[in-house]
Amino acid sequence: MTRAVTFGMVLSVALTGAGRAMAEPTFLSKQYTRCATCHYSPTGGGLLTPYGRSLSREELSTWGRSRPDSEPAEPGRGEEAFLAGVLGDALGPVQIGGDLRPSHLDVTFGDLGSSDRNFFMNADVMAAYQSDGWILYGQAGRKLEAGRSMFDSYEHWVGYQATNGVGVRAGRFLPAYGIRYADHTAFNRELMRLTQYDQVYGVEVSLTTERLLAQVSLGPGRADSLIDDDGRAAFTSSGRVQVDLGPRTAVVASGMFRGESDLEPSSQAAGVALGFAPSARLTTWSGLDTIFQKRGTVDRVHAFVHQTSVEAYRGLWLRFSPQFQWGDDLLDEVRRFVLGADFLPRTHWHVSVSYYRDRLKATGFLVETLLAQLHLYL
Repeated sequence: MTRAVTFGMVLSVALTGAGRAMAEPTFLSKQYTRCATCHYSPTGGGLLTPYGRSLSREELSTWGRSRPDSEPAEPGRGEEAFLAGVLGDALGPVQIGGDLRPSHLDVTFGDLGSSDRNFFMNADVMAAYQSDGWILYGQAGRKLEAGRSMFDSYEHWVGYQATNGVGVRAGRFLPAYGIRYADHTAFNRELMRLTQYDQVYGVEVSLTTERLLAQVSLGPGRADSLIDDDGRAAFTSSGRVQVDLGPRTAVVASGMFRGESDLEPSSQAAGVALGFAPSARLTTWSGLDTIFQKRGTVDRVHAFVHQTSVEAYRGLWLRFSPQFQWGDDLLDEVRRFVLGADFLPRTHWHVSVSYYRDRLKATGFLVETLLAQLHLYL
């Protein structure tokens, strides 16, 4: 792992921004250990189920909770529903959602200067059809990559969940690995190349029980690499096992293999993470991941990510996340410190502010980033 690559990873947050949305890791304190409790995707993110929409109103927002003496809203007509329920149940079993995320990014590159910009991090539409265990899912929208903006369907799949806990899906999705922090620039997501546009084409088989979730996937590789024929497409397989030790404690073990491509050698990765929420307002996650990639000799690169989330007031979460990345050459060590706040005043309104401080240990070079976002989930 060269020093240039490490430096590039430090700057990734500045160049791409950090998509931020409240996610399963934070809500372990609310006794939600599985992404699929609220999302259609078993690996989290994307469209919320009707239950997930209702939960975001009744349990997460500051002022969205229904009054005890109020009449329950008709199905599909509460403020948590698509477009605040203007369509009612006209779409039947089809669920639709929209995701808009206007953002402001301000970056300081040590003594080299600074840069700022305003942009839409997300402008997506999502849809799902669910019936008799079958799920058809699609997500498309504005995609930012390599300085270009384009429209793309970057997640679409069909799945089936049997009553005995066995599930299968096929299509384009992010493979199950580790903890999916909403911040795709977290060192473990970057190191595993599992960021916002790193979906693969593949097949995933899962087993769900009361205390266990096991997922295994395999396929020909990263979807965009296959479509663009950029020489980086390689057979990819991943496995993830989560054991719930209690309603607020979970252990996750993961592994991944990528075959050799035209431009890159094969690689293997492994990781373990522990989530513990000692109270209804406090969640902690800690994880260590290592990637092995043969470049003449075996290079090892490690990433440690910790995140503590505290609900200071109903709907107001404060985040603290120290992160470290290092390789066999300790001169490549990168240290990141993240402070953030997430405020959910009403159902599906999310204001997020994050401060990143990245430092290369060898040179002391410092990058500071401020990211502010308004996330509207329609």
